Amino acid sequence: MATQYAITGTTAKGIAASVERGVAEGALAPGDPLPPVRRLADELGVSPGTVATAYKELRGRGLVVTRGRGGTVVAEAPSVASRRPVRVPPGLVDLASGLPDPAFLPVLRPPAEWRPVFGSHRAEPRLARLEELTRDWFARDGVPAERVTFAHGALDCIARLLSVELRPGDAVAVEDPGFHHLLDLVAALGLRLVPVAVDGEGITPDALRTALQAGVRALVCTPRAQNPTGASFSPARRDELVALLREFPEVLVVEDDYTVEIEGPPAATLSQAGLERWAQVRTVSKRLGVDLRWAGVAGDPVTISRHDGRMLMTSGWVSHILQETVAGLFADPAVSRLVAAGEAAYAKRRRALADALGSYGIRAAGGSGVNVWVPVRDESAVVNGLRTHGWWVAAGARFRIGAPTGVRITTATLPPGDAGRLAADFAEVLGDTQATYGG
Repeated sequence: MATQYAITGTTAKGIAASVERGVAEGALAPGDPLPPVRRLADELGVSPGTVATAYKELRGRGLVVTRGRGGTVVAEAPSVASRRPVRVPPGLVDLASGLPDPAFLPVLRPPAEWRPVFGSHRAEPRLARLEELTRDWFARDGVPAERVTFAHGALDCIARLLSVELRPGDAVAVEDPGFHHLLDLVAALGLRLVPVAVDGEGITPDALRTALQAGVRALVCTPRAQNPTGASFSPARRDELVALLREFPEVLVVEDDYTVEIEGPPAATLSQAGLERWAQVRTVSKRLGVDLRWAGVAGDPVTISRHDGRMLMTSGWVSHILQETVAGLFADPAVSRLVAAGEAAYAKRRRALADALGSYGIRAAGGSGVNVWVPVRDESAVVNGLRTHGWWVAAGARFRIGAPTGVRITTATLPPGDAGRLAADFAEVLGDTQATYGG
């Protein structure tokens, strides 16, 4: 608890550094309260204004959040202590990673020779060949592709978009449950998370309306293969959401279409609707390999310009060697066939587990992507119970803000023949937990 860690310092920067040190070392855990401003000021012999300034700096950097009468507490995912996945215990089948099957990833072939250049690529950051392939990639799904750019992956792009558009304390609407790294990122930027409920067709209109009326400045969502639930926008749901967003044209809409071409359903995206402020991010790590830290981005002129302006001042450009590698894979028919085979296999494996669980009366969500989401009463009991049977699945806590409890199971590498055994073990574990806890 926070009372067990002695905050020190006689200046605002010193006090903030002391709190940050406590968070980084684990002495201050997520959710731990910090002392009230006046009490800490008395303990340190400084003015309340000094402590208030320290807390303000910590809030701006995403280390703490203020909850009104609940006081100031350590953020759930402070920027100095982000949550990494738990190491998979030896001997267990890893169904928690969320990663694709390596059997459906191509061998990467960087250019054999790349001659040195004079100066930098800031004046021409994008290879013309890959830029054209990227335009075609978006246009095939009806996403306007007049303005495209590149980034170092989806989270890199989203962080840049949010940091140039918003200021610490601004509110961002996010899916709940949602991608845990995104939830960590938004908090680390000092932004307020506003959860938006998800059903089988993605974010729900009622929840989005509530978030928009509450004053969110941006929405980050997944049009298909939502992580962790596998939800995808239907055309009807997309139209409902677009109608709501048109009432709030100043809100930046960012879509993370991270599983394009392996997700299953056709595109029904917000980016097809010609919103005033929008961007769609597409990555290749799930279809071409996790080492390809590259993303293509389409968006409105202002959003793309602001993104590129910030990149110009930081990394400048995405490696041209990486761009050439991605372009070669995009244009290779054999790679396209391998990706298509992966898409078919992922759909078969996902359905096999959902059907097997259903045969025991266990409801599982997972209409697309490489995961299924199973609502459960006690996440820890289920995770630990399945561990005794040799399975390692992801507890839902890191994906949730206020959503009901559940576990995520990655089916990308689960052979359909093993789905029945996993479902039987799952049913046995649920029976054990009900016998223990009742209900």
